[in-house]
Amino acid sequence: MKTVLPLPALARRARQGGATALEFAIVSTVFLMLLVGMMEMGRMLFYWNTATEATRLGARIAAVCDLNASAIKTKMHAMLDVLPTSAITVSYTPGGCTVETCRYVTVSINSGVSIATYIPGVPLALSLPALSTTLPRESMLSTVGGSPNPMCN
Repeated sequence: MKTVLPLPALARRARQGGATALEFAIVSTVFLMLLVGMMEMGRMLFYWNTATEATRLGARIAAVCDLNASAIKTKMHAMLDVLPTSAITVSYTPGGCTVETCRYVTVSINSGVSIATYIPGVPLALSLPALSTTLPRESMLSTVGGSPNPMCN
């Protein structure tokens, strides 16, 4: 059996027909902004983690290759292409040491490396923090036992 609504109820329902579309537009806008924000935050954390791994790789290469080997910055830049080689610092402790007297090697990424976001309509760039890794000296020679060290190439 079909129910017939009285005339005022039909008029009320007809007036509120656009309210659902408006509510959906507001809720979906907020939802999409949160979704894009979470994806951008995940992308920034990915870059942060990759920068940390790049400093570890650079310190490992510096610990087993020649003093100030060019492979350090080259391989770090290859791992994280937004990282300029000018932002990478390699230092040996104590200062002015030789292959035999160096005790530690520290590879750092200076703060200020900015990464642009992909948020539509918002020109925003976030900066990576300063990161560093320190390792004890190992061989610090490109050739060990007459054969070249593959990490130093």
